[in-house]
Amino acid sequence: MHLLKPLYIQVLIALALATVVGLTAPSLAIRCEPLGDGFIALLRMLLGPIVFCTVVHGLSQVQDMRKLGRLATKSLIYFEVLSTLGIVIGAVAANLFHPGVGLHGKFDSHGLGIPRTAGKLTVANFLLSIIPVTPIDAFAKGNILQVLFISLLFGVALSLTLKQGSILVAGIAELQTILFKILNFIMYLAPLGAFGAMAAAVGASGGTTLVYLGRLILLYYACCVFLVFIVFGSVTMLSGFSLFEILSLIKEEILLVFSCASGDVAFPLLIEKLEKAGCDEATVGFVLPAGYSFNLDGSGIQMALSAVFIAQATDTPFPFSQQLALFAVMLFTSKGGTTVAGGAFIKLAATLESMRTLPLGGLGPLLGIDRFMATGSSVTNMIGNAVSVLAIAKWDHAFDRAKYERFVESRKLNKREQASPLETPKSSAF
Repeated sequence: MHLLKPLYIQVLIALALATVVGLTAPSLAIRCEPLGDGFIALLRMLLGPIVFCTVVHGLSQVQDMRKLGRLATKSLIYFEVLSTLGIVIGAVAANLFHPGVGLHGKFDSHGLGIPRTAGKLTVANFLLSIIPVTPIDAFAKGNILQVLFISLLFGVALSLTLKQGSILVAGIAELQTILFKILNFIMYLAPLGAFGAMAAAVGASGGTTLVYLGRLILLYYACCVFLVFIVFGSVTMLSGFSLFEILSLIKEEILLVFSCASGDVAFPLLIEKLEKAGCDEATVGFVLPAGYSFNLDGSGIQMALSAVFIAQATDTPFPFSQQLALFAVMLFTSKGGTTVAGGAFIKLAATLESMRTLPLGGLGPLLGIDRFMATGSSVTNMIGNAVSVLAIAKWDHAFDRAKYERFVESRKLNKREQASPLETPKSSAF
């Protein structure tokens, strides 16, 4: 029984059981979906407050506002470069391997359930959407980008007006501790949530995926693997880290995101873990929330690959000039709102509707495999954001190497880590 205590072992067992139930009793498996939905909802409930406390408390320690400006500039440049590489990888793979050629599909766009506002995405609308109606509205709707905006304003103002021994700062720190304790309670339900989410996905899809869609899925995952081990591997090597060591550090988060197809489930866990791994609190508090909205490399691969697949599958002429124009738009439309299953699909619909170069009906067959694609996107995005925090912290001289080494070593040697499903310095399962 001692071997069953670590959270990732419990989640692996839950995934195996979910696969068996999904294949042998699909109707029962589909009815388990509320278990996964409920677990994700519990975690998403904490996202806004945790982002606010982390950002505000981190910025309250920043005395030099120029440091924040440098951090923001480095982060946004990094995000844009990596997002562009994701789109390029997806586009090159689709043009090299032609996953949709020969399908000759004639697809109808009726009944896809695409929001009517999907095609009304503009730069102005996107920027205006960052500003909430009221500060409370951002938390009520769970819009992380709006919460980050409010948190930055509040944190900067607090830093500039901070007095010695501020009760407010102490209160925010105490609230952050309480939120992580609540998170500790919720994580006991992780195996149950993983079981429900995966069982429903397997039960709904079964083994009837068409050959062409299967080829698309395999090609997509190959692109994600390339991005992680070649691109992210190069970033970590240049930053002085081992990619495999980082993957080992976040293996629990990878399993959770894989089972739930949502990056949100890993967000609060990553905030705490990256701080313990030697990253400055202000850096984690800014880079990670911003990355969840702007550093979506896996989603970029999915959108580019899917767009070219639609052109090939529907025999639609799609010259290189049109591809470049569409991918340029994707650099904008891929940002924000894609940390949950189906987000990248909606963003792709928005892109196709705004450009009108490809038939919107081509999204029809992709809807059936979106869960598989979303799983890969969520995992890749999450790994990319963890790497980005470590890399940017190192480049911005906001990284404690000794603390990182102690954290890595404690995970290897401290047997008490298996006593709790959420890692803390004194008792941890991670």
